[in-house]
Amino acid sequence: MNKKRFPYDTLTEQEIKNLQEFSRLCRRDVLTMTTLAKSGHPGGSMSAMDIYNVIFHYAAVSPDAVDDPERDKIIISFGHTSPGVYSVLGRLGFFDIDSAIASFRQAGSIFEGHIVRKVPGIEWGTGNLGQGLSAGCGYALFDKKMNRDSFTFVLMSDGEQTKGQIGEARRFAAKYDLNRLRVIIDYNKIQISGCIFDIMPMNIKENYLADGWDVFEVDGHDISALYSVVKKSLDIKKPVCIIANTVIGKGVSFMENKCAYHGKTLGEEEYLKAVEELGLQGELEKYREIRRKRNYSFPKRNLDITFSINEGLPRTYEPGTKIDNRTAFGNSLLDLGNVNKENKKNPIIVFDCDLASSVKTDQFAKHFPENFIQCGVQEHHTATVSGAASVGGAVCFFADFGVFGVDETFNQHRLNDQNYTNLKVICTHLGLDVGEDGKTHQCIDYIGLFRNIFGMRLIVPADANQTDRVIRYVASHSGNYFVGMGRSNTPVIVKKDGSPFFSDGYKFEYGKADILRYGEDVAIYTMGALVPRAITISDDLEKEGIGVAVINCACPVVIDEESINYGLKTRFVISYEDHVADSGLGMTIASIIAERQEKIKFYRFGIHRYGSSGTPDELYAEHNLDPESIKRFIRESIGRL
Repeated sequence: MNKKRFPYDTLTEQEIKNLQEFSRLCRRDVLTMTTLAKSGHPGGSMSAMDIYNVIFHYAAVSPDAVDDPERDKIIISFGHTSPGVYSVLGRLGFFDIDSAIASFRQAGSIFEGHIVRKVPGIEWGTGNLGQGLSAGCGYALFDKKMNRDSFTFVLMSDGEQTKGQIGEARRFAAKYDLNRLRVIIDYNKIQISGCIFDIMPMNIKENYLADGWDVFEVDGHDISALYSVVKKSLDIKKPVCIIANTVIGKGVSFMENKCAYHGKTLGEEEYLKAVEELGLQGELEKYREIRRKRNYSFPKRNLDITFSINEGLPRTYEPGTKIDNRTAFGNSLLDLGNVNKENKKNPIIVFDCDLASSVKTDQFAKHFPENFIQCGVQEHHTATVSGAASVGGAVCFFADFGVFGVDETFNQHRLNDQNYTNLKVICTHLGLDVGEDGKTHQCIDYIGLFRNIFGMRLIVPADANQTDRVIRYVASHSGNYFVGMGRSNTPVIVKKDGSPFFSDGYKFEYGKADILRYGEDVAIYTMGALVPRAITISDDLEKEGIGVAVINCACPVVIDEESINYGLKTRFVISYEDHVADSGLGMTIASIIAERQEKIKFYRFGIHRYGSSGTPDELYAEHNLDPESIKRFIRESIGRL
């Protein structure tokens, strides 16, 4: 990146005049696009305009180098101010400004109501307030690890400062000495419902100071002063917050300091009055015609993440080995660290939330402390910071218990998916298998939740051998993956001859199920902790002359045609899972059967109520998921057929 950031000691009078004129034109753009679309957020876009103007003009960013690794990163946390962002970026040449104004909030346009990464110059798509600082930490952390001469600027609103995740991110930034992280807050003191002091009082300055940041205050509409304080902050060797005092609706008298204009657009008469106050001519007709004809020029941006990881050689655990899947995960993670320790371009980074010994990332932490990020009990921030760190090329693992890594952080993963991250979410302690910890810690809904995230691939391996190969697979394949496992030891799955099923001849393939036992009478589709129990059911009933097929669906939302066809030909199908019956593997099978309109007897065995405390075997019996209950059901059903 050749552009020098904040190159002047102070701005000249001519520079200031040029920037003021730039802001004036951009404020008209904001009013034009929101009035034309009849929706949007003009007030905050106008109060933040001078901030956007100064930062995008003088940070080391350029329309010719939007994906240069050495560029500065500018994160817009309050994505609803998209009109202000689009106007500044468009007028700086990142894309065609006319297309941005005319197509704003129109179906099919990349210029959505809240910013998205498809737009050049946008580093992180936001809209869910409170996540931007965590994303900025992710970028800053990775740039620091790569020894880049880059700064990360996070531009934020004042109302979102009450969000708990921001406190998590502040502490993280101080702990990891992200001394090239700069926050600028648009402090207009107005949010949707009124004054921020009435909605929810907060001590913004004191909070940042308490967490170890330096803090400055400045007039956010004094371009010279704003430039100078940002310039000064670049020499400070710690995270810095700049509180920029601004006025909502700045530049139009009847909009200023009015909370209604947070999300209220102007009528055409108001629009004409407003642009007249700005000393400019209205442009509605010009852009209305472009919008009608859809004569747009949208930029193309490749958001694919390219990287190269050595999977190493898989481990094979022999039959009789007492091991849980989480330990197998920890072992394979350590192996990956060892075989990739010279990979400086795509480092493996592991994020933990005070659970290293339980989720088995402790060995990786011991051997690769520089790549182990301990975030403490801060799950929301961790989900976001790990996702953002992966965008630059790091292979990021976020390991946690299911109730925290899935249930507590669903929204963060949803936004990660929309930002095309490369995050590997590894969750242990799933299902009733958690046992004595009780219902608060028994994550029984992870498939039901994550199947709604379009880019998330779900994997629930059956034993330590499959877990080992799955972890190596997700590390080397791009995209967001969830790998889930229980708490207890799991027997090594064996073939009929007693040899390990998932051994040297096995290669994991996403979406490919495994037929572990063949049978003509009944087919059990299962996964995870219940796989060995399903094999027990099959082996026991075989002695009674009942052939029970067992099909391991390690990818519970995608099942290959061959495995489906084999099971359905029995005409008697059971789904068997340690998961809510109404949203897990059973619903995948039910959907396939319904779509095929086949006449098949189908039964879903899963969880229908919260569990209690007890051993896994006790809880499975309580929920009719123990092998004896399933065998009894099959016998009785076979007798009625």
